[in-house]
Amino acid sequence: MTDLALPSVRSPGALRQLAIYLTRDKLALCAAVFLLVLIVCVLVGPLFVGELAGKLGLRQRNLPPFALEHGFIYILGADTLGRPILARLIVGAQNTLGIAAAAVFCSMALGGILGLAAGYSERWYSHVILRLADVVMSFPSLLLALIVLYTLGPSMTNLVIVLAITRMPIFIRTARAEVLELRERMFVSAARSMGASTGRILFRHIAPLVLPTLVTIAAIDFATVILAESSLSFLGLGIQPPDFTWGAMVANGRGYLKTAWWIAFWPGLAILLTTLSLNILASWARTVADPLQRWRLQSLRKAPR
Repeated sequence: MTDLALPSVRSPGALRQLAIYLTRDKLALCAAVFLLVLIVCVLVGPLFVGELAGKLGLRQRNLPPFALEHGFIYILGADTLGRPILARLIVGAQNTLGIAAAAVFCSMALGGILGLAAGYSERWYSHVILRLADVVMSFPSLLLALIVLYTLGPSMTNLVIVLAITRMPIFIRTARAEVLELRERMFVSAARSMGASTGRILFRHIAPLVLPTLVTIAAIDFATVILAESSLSFLGLGIQPPDFTWGAMVANGRGYLKTAWWIAFWPGLAILLTTLSLNILASWARTVADPLQRWRLQSLRKAPR
């Protein structure tokens, strides 16, 4: 299986080379800048506008965008209760990205460990792990999440668990495919002949080689999890008020599309731009990691004047 990991970035020269590749792909550069701004807003934005996100202002009900007489915070307009949409976008981004990050991390960690066990061993439990992964993959992920959340009740914990379970089979199968190839290499045979335990071989020698591929897939899968979380929140099965996400904001504005379109438009646009940027950056990372495709970025030089 082709390793999708980026080249080693331990040296300053490698970091500089990655920066050069990024600047040569203008679309990937714009995506990286957008995600960087989004991360900064998520980290520091709620400290400044967190209280405004839930502050009612009935005089500003359905305030249209770019009406700055009430302050810059209302530049994107206000919702049906007069709450500034800009502040709610920033706070909602923290919840949306936090849930997605937790779900992806849990699915990568658990799926990676199960994939290591299933790939290295040929005992009965390796077959059980694969069959369980097949069972999860046989259900549409959104339908499975709807059934579980409807049964257990909507909450942040249940949402993270459901999203993690539905995405785990991808990491299980990827890790297993990598281990099946790595376990036949000479360094594994040498470690085994020197008396190394199975756990030491897996986590000291094999796992570091599998981890870059899993991290790359996690970055690609992050956009899918954001869309799944937004869909569940739109259907009312995400986190419950007073907490909210971008999907819940879209759901709140769907009844006002004709009279106050901006209530649903801005969070919908945020979801679109975030997932699009993640996919563009993941595509750039695959190009940089593949020596057969990297020449495309190496040939994108400025034309002489």
